Amino acid sequence: MSSPSPQSATSPSTANYTEKLWPGFWGWVIVVGLSAAGILIFIPISPAAGYIAFFVLLIGQAALLIASTPTIEVTPETLRVGRAQIERQFVGEVTAYHGQDATDQRGTKLNGLAYLCIRGWIKPVVKMEITDPTDRTPYWLASSRNPEHLAAALRGTGPAASNPDN
Repeated sequence: MSSPSPQSATSPSTANYTEKLWPGFWGWVIVVGLSAAGILIFIPISPAAGYIAFFVLLIGQAALLIASTPTIEVTPETLRVGRAQIERQFVGEVTAYHGQDATDQRGTKLNGLAYLCIRGWIKPVVKMEITDPTDRTPYWLASSRNPEHLAAALRGTGPAASNPDN
């Protein structure tokens, strides 16, 4: 599902950490189910029309799901989460949350000015403080299947940042 790929930081364009926030199993089941509804709608016209509708809907929904899947990428100079990007020098404290703590961060402890890249099918989150004095955003909150690896890459510690063979 997710694809952490820590690499050597030999050039500015080399990623220390990359993760795609792919939909979970049930997201794909819903796509197939909605596509199958096309058969029920068009089968009174003809069975061929029903099956064509199924495949058109399946391909269209899968393409939309794939195109809308955000990426988290940490390079030596930048952090990119979804469509947002910031220089690493403006990333302060980084904290990984699991379980009820993650739910609280997404809910009752959420700041309305925070940048969010959360996905309901991925429970753990990582909170990244933003220290840029010209940015009103206090922090970024992102879902991650590997929150410790992401946090380690942002801190510049741990296997995600220091072991190129990982």
